[in-house]
Amino acid sequence: MWQLGLPWALALLVTAAGSGPSAEPPDPASIFADLTPAELRAVRTFLMERPELGLSPSRGGPLAKNSLFLVELLPPKKRWALRFLEHGGARPRREARAVIFFGAQAEPNVTELAVGPLPRPSSYRHLPFKGGRAVPFWARPMTRLEYELLHEALVAALAPLEPLLREATGFGFQNCSERCLTFSDIAPRGLGPGERRTWLVIQRFVEGFFLHPAGLEVLLDHRDPDPRRWAVRRLWYNGRYFGSVRELAESHARGALPLARLPEPPARHLFSSYEPRGRFSSGTPTEVHGAKVCEPQGRRYRLRGNRLEYGGWSLAFRLRSSAGLQLFDVRFGGERVAYELSVQEAIAFYGGHSPAAMQTKYMDAGWAMGASSYELARGVDCPETAAFLDAHHLLDADGPVRFPRAICVFELPTGVPLRRHFDSDFQGGFHFYAGLEGRALVLRTTSTVYNYDYIWDFLLYPNGVLETKVHATGYIHATFYTPEGRRYGSRVHSHLLGNIHTHLVHYKVDLDVAGSGNSFETMDIRFENISNPWSAGARVSGDQGRVGQEPPAPRLTPPLPRGRYHLAVTRRHENEPSSSSIYTQNNPWDPPVTFESFIRDNETIEDQDLVAWVTVGFLHVPHAEDIPNTATPGNAVGFFLRPFNFFSEDPSVASRAPVIVRPLDPPACSRLQIQRWTPASPGPCVDPEPFTYNGTYRQV
Repeated sequence: MWQLGLPWALALLVTAAGSGPSAEPPDPASIFADLTPAELRAVRTFLMERPELGLSPSRGGPLAKNSLFLVELLPPKKRWALRFLEHGGARPRREARAVIFFGAQAEPNVTELAVGPLPRPSSYRHLPFKGGRAVPFWARPMTRLEYELLHEALVAALAPLEPLLREATGFGFQNCSERCLTFSDIAPRGLGPGERRTWLVIQRFVEGFFLHPAGLEVLLDHRDPDPRRWAVRRLWYNGRYFGSVRELAESHARGALPLARLPEPPARHLFSSYEPRGRFSSGTPTEVHGAKVCEPQGRRYRLRGNRLEYGGWSLAFRLRSSAGLQLFDVRFGGERVAYELSVQEAIAFYGGHSPAAMQTKYMDAGWAMGASSYELARGVDCPETAAFLDAHHLLDADGPVRFPRAICVFELPTGVPLRRHFDSDFQGGFHFYAGLEGRALVLRTTSTVYNYDYIWDFLLYPNGVLETKVHATGYIHATFYTPEGRRYGSRVHSHLLGNIHTHLVHYKVDLDVAGSGNSFETMDIRFENISNPWSAGARVSGDQGRVGQEPPAPRLTPPLPRGRYHLAVTRRHENEPSSSSIYTQNNPWDPPVTFESFIRDNETIEDQDLVAWVTVGFLHVPHAEDIPNTATPGNAVGFFLRPFNFFSEDPSVASRAPVIVRPLDPPACSRLQIQRWTPASPGPCVDPEPFTYNGTYRQV
């Protein structure tokens, strides 16, 4: 039995009764490996040469064109993968998922194709969504080309406001080479299906521009594929709405507009920068390096391609361009415990007084959070000892793009023993001391989705526990301060409102415990008061655990909208690979993937191939200490997979890292036997002295 442990509940899943020539065959894990640059290029070349598709390059040209937006691995069907992994069946056909924007036709749309076989593709087929749902062209994700056109349209439309902007902010849009204004766009892009009109937050382009709103928000309609038909539909400035650019400009010209004058940003020590400022009161040094992670006898894990092994653990991993880290074939002690564990979606719902703030409901798969995996800094984002891997994405580009050091792997001292016990003799000595150092292997990447940075971790512990964790950091999504905005957040700087918001992250957990046929149980704990069987008239109170095969309906989460659950368990279906999609952000009203349909089909979940869909999250009320960035302590959530009567004992007993100390002359304890199965000293990177122990506690 393996336990899916959440901070608020206990849930159990229990068992019921690309390759070329090489000297060695490829690792079986490679069936889940991301596409290589050569494979990405091969898919693009094949599709670009198909005359019936009529594809144009992604860069340049009009929006009303057919273009290739995304290419990534299309994982094999589970039954084919298991046939290969467990029964020596044929290696699954390697295929790519390709997303094409068909904008140059009578009914523009977005279509997904399966392309293969790789590494030399020769055919493609349509990839339908569940229920045959289509993706309209207006629901497509944004591209670099559309952003460039959006900027041009905004600059042209706001030309009459240049005097206002220069006077109020000292920055502008027109003929700008320095002291420029920029913008951040929010989503959803409208209030209903078919719309593509976006509120743009105007900001001063300085370091950390997310914290420098100018007080102006602009609603720009860009649904038409022809940018010449785009138009500003509404404006908000310093708490007031305006129906047109002309109305706002004339109000300023008449002197009837209260200007929000911003102070000149300093040349140094800008509040939104990372430059050190101030001093700690203790005076302890910060100009020297702090504690570091080291590997005194080398790495204790093995990394081969996309195969990762550590202690009893073995797994395959990949970094999807669309949604990020995905684990496959997760095993402990050679036995599979999960077929897939993956990030599905990250959502942030905001409240606010300004139109941009009240409209913001970010769904980060729609911003390709997996392809926002920028370089990890050695010694900051990951320890210096970490192994780093590059990622390659073909997203909104005319070829593969290399993201160096996008993933890191490292062993982490947890700072707390995995297990320990001091067995006192209660006479100033002890019978024995034993402890096992706390270590975990970390697989990490990040997603910088514009202002926010998510740090994604999977942690493997030697006792068979797997932890999934995400930290939120980066810049808060902030808007211009008005007194009315105080209802929706905190004033974090002179002209800055930190808007209240809720972070939600969705995971897919396809547990296969002793096979694919699993059932779902919950354990409820209740207080009982019974008669004492060995003392007449006395009562005994305590907790009683009860496991039930028939789970209650999923509990609604109080701070979440109706129909959103911390945990939902469904039958696994090949046409339900993900709980969200890259199209949900721009079409949340009728998305092609609707998670509610997964749990409303009334299927039995007893002795079936099950998937647990887990939601974790937290409420963030921004405060002054979020300047310049939100800090990771207190802003992390996750869950655990824990064995529950699956092993006969703690599997970490196989580790050779414990220390056992026994006195040879109790109770004096002057001579000790120290047992270690590792070198006496870990080496000079920690402390050159060998391990010692005393264990006595005598009066002095």
